[in-house]
Amino acid sequence: MRMEALRVFAVGILVGWALGAVGKEVTGLPSCHFPAIFNFGDSNSDTGGMSAAFYPMVWPFGETFFHEAVGRASDGRLMVDFIAEHLKLPYLSAYLDSIGSSFRHGRNFGVNFRHGANFATGGATILRPNKTVFESGVSPFYLDIQIAHFDQFKARTTSLYNHAKSAFQRRKLPRPEDFSKALYVLDIGQNDISAGLSKKEEERQAYIPELVNKLSAAVQHLYEQGARAFWIHNTGPFGCMPVSILYAPNPQGTLDRCGCLKYSNGVAMEFNKQLKEAVVKLRADLPEAALTYVDIYAAKYALISDAKKQGFVEPPEKCCGKRVNGVDVQCGQKANVNGTEVYAASCENPSSYISWDGVHYTEAANHWFAKRIIMGLVSDNSIPIAQACHKAHHV
Repeated sequence: MRMEALRVFAVGILVGWALGAVGKEVTGLPSCHFPAIFNFGDSNSDTGGMSAAFYPMVWPFGETFFHEAVGRASDGRLMVDFIAEHLKLPYLSAYLDSIGSSFRHGRNFGVNFRHGANFATGGATILRPNKTVFESGVSPFYLDIQIAHFDQFKARTTSLYNHAKSAFQRRKLPRPEDFSKALYVLDIGQNDISAGLSKKEEERQAYIPELVNKLSAAVQHLYEQGARAFWIHNTGPFGCMPVSILYAPNPQGTLDRCGCLKYSNGVAMEFNKQLKEAVVKLRADLPEAALTYVDIYAAKYALISDAKKQGFVEPPEKCCGKRVNGVDVQCGQKANVNGTEVYAASCENPSSYISWDGVHYTEAANHWFAKRIIMGLVSDNSIPIAQACHKAHHV
């Protein structure tokens, strides 16, 4: 825990310096001018896939920025939305959404894949789930399926683009040459870590390497398909989620100084350690790739450990959702509790909370994280995202 505290302190020092240097060249490298983003992940970056495939999200999801539920597990924008904004690209349309929610400057332009696509779905895992979504809430669109969707998307849109007879027909399709110039973002593993918490120590020793190997294989496959710039997020402090703390048996003595579950965070950190080692190996194995390992854990833990000074309500409070007489009413849902209908509305000021619904983050927290991530403050090579096409050894 001492090392963790030192890392958070270091992130704070870097943040203070870099926020004063916004708009300046931090690395001296030229901008990559990414023409597109292709994203793979879970609910941390799903912009409407799961909502389109199964049941649409309901109010008050989306209330802060979009003013309607648009398939994001937050009151507003996600980190991937802020990444798109920074790169001057539209918000990503979900691959699974035939109608789309490609917003730019607050307006919905419908489905548009010219500048990328989002293959992430809420509840997604790295490994293939062994239960249906109706039994466990886990998405059937696990990482291998998301990669298969990308392969199909690339082949189909390239064919359509090449056979189109006019610029009008091509306007919402990615340019074939942009696939090799795009930024590939991977943010997945949280749900696998959750599932692995109940495993015995010897089982986890084999489980975590399996997760990391699968994720590495996905990167290698994308590389073979022409991808070159990768932005790979590790997993966050699962033990700091309000839902984790709420359902922890006998949490006394198992919490760290920030009130987070030490055991759960320990498993997340072991996954992150092995993932970082895998990224280093991938750099050697994929000579033309530029791979950036992003320490999402450090960014999230830094905010959680300093919530009050950063203007947020102290964790583990959440904005949306209620627990009444031992009954949990999920955000935006209704339930009958002892003969009384209870509606789980959102709080009055979501921007003062870190947690939106006990699992996911508010737009304000996502923005706080994104500012650190975009500038490269928690990347192992310190490269800002706009320069992420440059290989680490060039820094």
